[in-house]
Amino acid sequence: MTQDKTKKVLNVPPLRFPEFTGEWEKYRNETLFQTISEKNKDKSITKILSASQQQGMVERDSLGLDIKFDYNSISSYKIVRKGDYVIHLRSFQGGFAFSEQIGVCSPAYTILRPSPVISYGFLKYHFVSNKFIDALRIVTYGIRDGRSISVEEWLKLYTSLPKTEEQNKIIQFLNLIEKRIETQIRVIDKLESLIKGIYNVVLWRNYKQVSLSEMFIERNERTTTNNQYEVLSSTAKGLYRQADYFDKEVASADNVGYKVLRLGDVVLSPQNLWLGNINYNDVFEVGIVSPSYKIFSINKQFNPYYVACFLKTHRALYEYANASEQGASVVRRNLDMDAFMAITFPMPNKEVQDSVSMKLQAINKKLAIEKQILDKLKEQKNYLLSQMFI
Repeated sequence: MTQDKTKKVLNVPPLRFPEFTGEWEKYRNETLFQTISEKNKDKSITKILSASQQQGMVERDSLGLDIKFDYNSISSYKIVRKGDYVIHLRSFQGGFAFSEQIGVCSPAYTILRPSPVISYGFLKYHFVSNKFIDALRIVTYGIRDGRSISVEEWLKLYTSLPKTEEQNKIIQFLNLIEKRIETQIRVIDKLESLIKGIYNVVLWRNYKQVSLSEMFIERNERTTTNNQYEVLSSTAKGLYRQADYFDKEVASADNVGYKVLRLGDVVLSPQNLWLGNINYNDVFEVGIVSPSYKIFSINKQFNPYYVACFLKTHRALYEYANASEQGASVVRRNLDMDAFMAITFPMPNKEVQDSVSMKLQAINKKLAIEKQILDKLKEQKNYLLSQMFI
């Protein structure tokens, strides 16, 4: 089969609403955007904005950063107006931030004011998409955190735009998806708040104090052959297959003598326990971990899930830190096992443990499902952004 080399490749995105035809028009960026250096000389604007990678330009106070500055310095800040796009210090990894409010920002930022051919907010999702950020590499210089974007070179590049009617249809559609994502985040936040509430109100009631020595039974089962089971990694963020967590195997080639971790066990790192490196294994039927870890089964007198709920609470981390002494590095502390086993937690009778655990498991199962939905929504949004823009 021969190819028709005369067939023109149309300047259109892969995915498009069916009612629109015709090519998108290419514009040099310097014709689409005007760089603005409007200073707040009279200090009439006091709202200070900062660039966020998720929400565009937001009030700096909302970021929870304790930044000290001289009020008089805002006379040198740049004015950002509603509808502007901002190139900020992290744009090489987060794209350009869109502003939906008026305020002032750091003089180090570059303000881009779009021309009327760009509908309001049309590029706000595209300018933070992976596709756009990858394209910025050709105008990004420096290494690591010293990287910066050459605004002059970017302005010489091109952006393709459809007619205003199609722009409006696209942004309306993407806004609906974004609102659905925001709703999903609120659902997750409420579930997480409910779990925290149960932890604070139920787990810490004035029950009988029970020590870890009564709850934990240390296990020291070892492998007898190499690669007897899958290698796992216990971290402060959770328990993972080592190959998944590091994208490679980092364990010793000879893992004979590694400790065997079974379903229902608790595993911890004596050096990093104070950072939260303790996990209840409710995922893997069996695996192996470094001999430096400590492994415990949970006494059958206690509900294992109820016990597991305590393991990463703030109060537990405080107790772990008190039971650990400074080690060879800042992040490593040596655990005093006697002090650790003497830590106590309030424990109700088994019936209450079972009841609370059942409710928490149901909520956590619901939370996991909602998080999966959020991930799918974000994947859908990223796919659309890669297909609906040129």
